[in-house]
Amino acid sequence: MSDTTNKIAEKIMVAAENKKARDVRILDVEGISMVTDSFVICSAQSNTQVKAIADNIEDELGKDGIEMLHKEGYREGRWILMDFGTCIAHIFAEEEREYYNLERLWGEGPVHEED
Repeated sequence: MSDTTNKIAEKIMVAAENKKARDVRILDVEGISMVTDSFVICSAQSNTQVKAIADNIEDELGKDGIEMLHKEGYREGRWILMDFGTCIAHIFAEEEREYYNLERLWGEGPVHEED
């Protein structure tokens, strides 16, 4: 994973954790995915918290001039996908994360977790 991608992923992780996201992980999918180089995946306890995490990620990365290219799922608030190019954030309600289990689907790459 490039330094730039790693910095974006770490900023997403910190912004998510500042809104009490749970089980935040960075998946290195460079060379595995044709779409991006990394995923940041986290869980929230409610739809309101899912949206609050997404809002904070967008605000904090915007302060650093990191532009979001695309966002999906905000209205429903069960699984929000935020595309920052080389890094995609996935903010899940806990049940959705368990059901879709992206870690299993993309588990070939290294996983970085906050201790």
